[in-house]
Amino acid sequence: MRLVNINYVHEGEVLARPILSPSGNILLQAGITLSTCFINRLIDLGLEVLFIEDELFEDVEIYTGVSLKTREVACAALQKVSRFLEEGKDCHAGAEELQSVIQKMIEDLLSSRDILSNITEIRSYDNYTYHHSVNTTVIALLIGVAMGWSNKRLLELGMGVIMHDIGKIKVPQEILNKKGPLTGLEFEEIKKHTVYGFELLKQNHDFSLLSAHIAFQHQEKWDGTGYPRGLKGTQIHEYGRVTAVADVYEALTSKRVYRDAMKPHEAYEYVIAHRGTHFEPGVLDVFARNVAVYPSGSGVTLSNGMRGNVIRQNVQFPTRPYVRVTYEENNKLKVPIDYNLAENPSMLIVAVNNR
Repeated sequence: MRLVNINYVHEGEVLARPILSPSGNILLQAGITLSTCFINRLIDLGLEVLFIEDELFEDVEIYTGVSLKTREVACAALQKVSRFLEEGKDCHAGAEELQSVIQKMIEDLLSSRDILSNITEIRSYDNYTYHHSVNTTVIALLIGVAMGWSNKRLLELGMGVIMHDIGKIKVPQEILNKKGPLTGLEFEEIKKHTVYGFELLKQNHDFSLLSAHIAFQHQEKWDGTGYPRGLKGTQIHEYGRVTAVADVYEALTSKRVYRDAMKPHEAYEYVIAHRGTHFEPGVLDVFARNVAVYPSGSGVTLSNGMRGNVIRQNVQFPTRPYVRVTYEENNKLKVPIDYNLAENPSMLIVAVNNR
């Protein structure tokens, strides 16, 4: 399979990966032949790229750390708990479901520790909060697993991360979904979601106090310029430090009503650039070693003018994947050529162009 900009998708091509709704439900299953009607509808939903089947890339596998089914179950459990908390009802059963699905996430990640993760999924962007929370949880757990944390600590982390934005249920929707710039007062209200979330979880015995502190601290920054309390360095709990990295990377790679998504390598570079300011250096280093900079299937242009797609990751060299070249300039090669960029230091990826 290969990743294609939706403007280059043609009628009759076959979808290789499912399309997800904002809540994590499947809108279109893999294997569907795309009609013009389907393509136009996906454009209307705001999608920019799709995974398309291609016999030249039939050996390309997309590892996302946690299965789509597990993500769906997590989204459903999160919606249930959020609704109960918003209505002031007991959410014990929903919290147990969340703990069960987070344990499944941990098991999925532990079973494939030697594979770089293509973190993002293809989805529409309206009201994306639930899926953002699930995806952020996957990234945070990936970091925790790579740091060798115990199952108990990973569960505490996961239960906090999946609820890190729960305080937004108390923020007016017109502020959360505003397309234009926020006023000063609106931004101050947004910032309160950290305090709202901490209070909601602290009062609920189904979540530990440490999990509640993730909601409280995920917007704090390593250099002390974050909120709500301006904590600095190790004043921020390590769960909060991990969540900060996961939250920002996931948010940057998600399309919103008020901005386009960054490409994965752009978001990666943005996060890395804030090492030691926004993010703890040690946590960021673990993140950098365990996330695919150029997700498998991505179309890339090399510094020698050749074009192709990423077919495999280099675990030791995340920025130097394997690339299958199919074009030299605008001339299609009769036989594709595979390059391991780790063994070809003069070849650089100079553009991501999913055509």
